[in-house]
Amino acid sequence: MSSYERQSSNSFLLAAREWQAIGGATGLMILNVILMYAVAFTPLAGINRIVFAVPIVGSLVYGAVITVGELLAERGFKNNTTPLTLVGVVLLEVGFGLFGGGILSFLAPDVRLLALGVAGVVTAVMTAGIGTYVYARSDTDFDHYGKIATGAFLVGLVAILAGSFISIVLLVGFVAIFLGFLFRLGYEMWEIRENRGLNTAMQAIGLYVAVAGVFVHILQLVVRALARR
Repeated sequence: MSSYERQSSNSFLLAAREWQAIGGATGLMILNVILMYAVAFTPLAGINRIVFAVPIVGSLVYGAVITVGELLAERGFKNNTTPLTLVGVVLLEVGFGLFGGGILSFLAPDVRLLALGVAGVVTAVMTAGIGTYVYARSDTDFDHYGKIATGAFLVGLVAILAGSFISIVLLVGFVAIFLGFLFRLGYEMWEIRENRGLNTAMQAIGLYVAVAGVFVHILQLVVRALARR
């Protein structure tokens, strides 16, 4: 076996640290899916209808909750302050849980698990594909993915602002923010690969945020498809 083949093979052998980050993100995501399912049966599901009466308002509200939650969790890890970290994680879970639950509530109760299952499988496949790509290109620096993600989020918000008045533009906002989370997912995978960031737990949270962002966008597409049946 050539040195190149050995390097390529080893790039797919994850270290315990990497499995811990992926496992942590998976645990947070599973908890979030359970929360989404529960929220869909409660009056809390109506929050989406209220805040998204003006699309840019809903986007800013949920964007702020997720951003603040991640910042608090990061600060908690930096300062070794467990309560602050927990507050940040709870904000993230609640933010994605309310958003996903609101989306799910548009379906009849008997097909909600199906929607979550389909969205989960598609998200897992996309995550595995992006992860494989990042790890296969072991000599590539994916730091620019973070910048692309930020740019996509900004473009998405501008499009949603315009779409609040011209509804057809909302599709551009949806696509831009979806792409933003996909690039963020690639960036987080690269950070785990390179062992960047504060620690494994923070890497897990970063990966979870990216995966959850991808998941809720796929969930919207799945719900639309099932609602038309």
